[in-house]
Amino acid sequence: MPVHEELLERFLAVDTTAICDADKSTRVLHSAIRPRSANPRIFGPAFTVRCRDDFLAVLRAVESAEPGAVIVVDGGAREIALGGELFARGALVRSLGGIVVDGGYRDMSYVSGCPLPVYSRFVTPLAGTASKLGELQVPVTCGGVTVNPGDLVLADDEGLVVVDPGRAGALLDAALAVKNAEQRVIGQLDGGATLSDAFNIAAHVDAVGRGEQSALAPR
Repeated sequence: MPVHEELLERFLAVDTTAICDADKSTRVLHSAIRPRSANPRIFGPAFTVRCRDDFLAVLRAVESAEPGAVIVVDGGAREIALGGELFARGALVRSLGGIVVDGGYRDMSYVSGCPLPVYSRFVTPLAGTASKLGELQVPVTCGGVTVNPGDLVLADDEGLVVVDPGRAGALLDAALAVKNAEQRVIGQLDGGATLSDAFNIAAHVDAVGRGEQSALAPR
């Protein structure tokens, strides 16, 4: 099984909240970059684009990225549409993994029901020009974080995160441990236990009050 497919199966067992709980330094895109289509879940390597008020580079990316790749667009957080229905349809034809735009997107009458994951900062009817090459496969800033070509982009209902592919396996293992611990707590709560029964709240509060290092953790 290709490595990305194996990691995808492991991602499906967790979520971005568990990933962030496992590593507080995880790169999280700004929450203003929101899902616009019917499918919020993304898992794939970033194919990066940098452009300003011009969508030609995004078109080039859609036509040149490998299947499964996620187009990540540094549009400078400008309220200009850098994609729409035709780009989403074209990405589906080429089996891409999603489109994430720090800028505008349009054609919501189609995109809102589209199976391709599409995220953008703005929805606007005003499209950019198509006369500048822009830059492909360079480090970019999207949603306030650095995204490098090949970084893994993960998204679900909670938000978008970016992970170094070399750390993805260990991070997903740690996220699964977080989810398993959560499930044990959920089982306790469903059985009538309180949060104080499930967590070391009193001991943690006492330690913090004494200025000691402590961690809130399930019992």
